[in-house]
Amino acid sequence: MHEWNDLANEFQDDLISATAMQRVEGPGLEYASAGNAEQIKASADALHETLLAREQYCRAMAEKFKTALGKYANAEDVHTTEMKRTGGSL
Repeated sequence: MHEWNDLANEFQDDLISATAMQRVEGPGLEYASAGNAEQIKASADALHETLLAREQYCRAMAEKFKTALGKYANAEDVHTTEMKRTGGSL
């Protein structure tokens, strides 16, 4: 769970860089500068969208691990109680 959240945090940090790239402007007024900036913005938009999806995926996986851990701990408690009730030991 922690590793998934750590990875999600890395994607979140990368989103800051992608956001900065989305605001890029050409260095000059000529067509080549503007065209280059538009291509960079389009790439940054795609990068931002991908990073956001990856972050959300990692957060969802972390939540699934957290849920599974809770169910596992609960099942272990139930079975331990049942074994002790029947006179068994762990």
